[in-house]
Amino acid sequence: MKFWLGLASCLGILAAMPVQADIYAYTDANGVIHLTNIPQKQKPYRMVMRTRNVTTVATPPRTVNPIAQKELQPIVDRAAERFGVSAALINAVIRAESGFNSAAVSPKGAMGLMQLMPATASRFGVSDAFSPVENIEGGTAYLAHLIKRFGGDLKLAIAAYNAGPQAVVQAGYTVPPYRETQNYVPRVLAYYQQFVGGQFAGQQFNGSPSNRSPVPMPVRGPQVIQLSSP
Repeated sequence: MKFWLGLASCLGILAAMPVQADIYAYTDANGVIHLTNIPQKQKPYRMVMRTRNVTTVATPPRTVNPIAQKELQPIVDRAAERFGVSAALINAVIRAESGFNSAAVSPKGAMGLMQLMPATASRFGVSDAFSPVENIEGGTAYLAHLIKRFGGDLKLAIAAYNAGPQAVVQAGYTVPPYRETQNYVPRVLAYYQQFVGGQFAGQQFNGSPSNRSPVPMPVRGPQVIQLSSP
């Protein structure tokens, strides 16, 4: 856990710069995380971030790429069927998180279409967060997990996706009083209703929401690098 917290901070710094190389990490005996874009054979570095013409996203996207949205729809539909989550809800989260930009990176280090943090990506078996298939499957698995955890309450699940489930619990199972989350939840719900209605930004939308209830999904344990005690 310490490794991923430190790594997320480091990736947040890297995300503020134009990056076009894979990132490798190594933790020394003192617990210091070392990052490099050059593979190293002398020490046990591992790739923790695959980058592809990364675009930093500091604020919610105002536009959506309808071509990318259409190309991604089959992936969204498969994830919706696999995890029992509405395709319209998946699209709404992608719209709010990245505007269907698979190369998006936030200043905090969240990556890809559904803006997965490194620890979340690892937990749900995502090795390449910039792969549309892996990102959407991992993000949908996490979304299904949150929907189930909060008893099917979409508002709380969406809030937890943004602020973290513990923040929702600490807020007494309400939307946490953070400005970002307070704005995020109604925005995603509005997008969701637009996708359910079959229209978005003047473009026809062919995806249909799933009426299935969320089903349990296997959660793969994170493969983390052990830290030595400082």
